[in-house]
Amino acid sequence: VVELRESGGGSVQAGGSLRLSCVPSSGRIGPWGMGWFRQAPGKEREGIAAIDPDGTTSYADSVKGRFTISKDHDKNMLLLQMNNLEVEDSAMYYCVADRDSVHVAGMWYVSSAGAWGQGTQVTVSS
Repeated sequence: VVELRESGGGSVQAGGSLRLSCVPSSGRIGPWGMGWFRQAPGKEREGIAAIDPDGTTSYADSVKGRFTISKDHDKNMLLLQMNNLEVEDSAMYYCVADRDSVHVAGMWYVSSAGAWGQGTQVTVSS
């Protein structure tokens, strides 16, 4: 079973930037569908960014134009560059990996064969 470990969370003021990283315990990320989910207190977990095995990216409307998901194949890690952060972006952020895309036909989905990280906290203050 692959374990995913996120890093890069922290506290930042609104308008600032953070970059999240996700590293697997084993395997190469190239063939995987991967993504980022987040969950704020009292809210449902939501998918926000996905990168398919072929490199296609997609985003939730709430982060489109501000967040960028990418794979660093040399370092074998998933990245999420978050710019122009807003207070509403405060949440626990989770890295996910699956055999195929985690964002299909507008639906965010991680199968039972997929993996989740433990999460990294992002706090944005006004």
